[in-house]
Amino acid sequence: MKKLIISSLLIISAITTNGQANNEHLNLNKKQIAVDGYDLVSYFLNNDTETGKKEFKYTYKEANYYFSSENHLKIFKISPTKYLPKFGGWCAYTMAKNGEKDRVDPKSFLIIDDRLYLFYEYFFDDKKEKWLESEKDLRQQAEQNWRKINQ
Repeated sequence: MKKLIISSLLIISAITTNGQANNEHLNLNKKQIAVDGYDLVSYFLNNDTETGKKEFKYTYKEANYYFSSENHLKIFKISPTKYLPKFGGWCAYTMAKNGEKDRVDPKSFLIIDDRLYLFYEYFFDDKKEKWLESEKDLRQQAEQNWRKINQ
């Protein structure tokens, strides 16, 4: 009986630890909401941002995502990884330059090769513009740095 209890506790612990690792590096607020509640599907279908609504909330890998319509929610559920932002939703430019997680402005984005890239933008600091100056090199460096973070 003791072995069964210990085995059960180890399994529960492994599941809990694995679940925490799923969103450990995601850009989430205190309520575990991703992308400040913006609708990920709208970036792709409308090439624009839309604020999600609480009634169209979906939890995926312990992160909460909001959508502007039931249709967008259904689309996301079919293939969630297609819509998730690169680099956990952190600023792509900062990830490339120094491998750090930096906040973003969800309205500053690019869709590149069917992937969502988010950027920090505030007053005179527009990291999307800097990204566009040497996108190819920055993409490679951001990928390398992101792999290091996720090891």
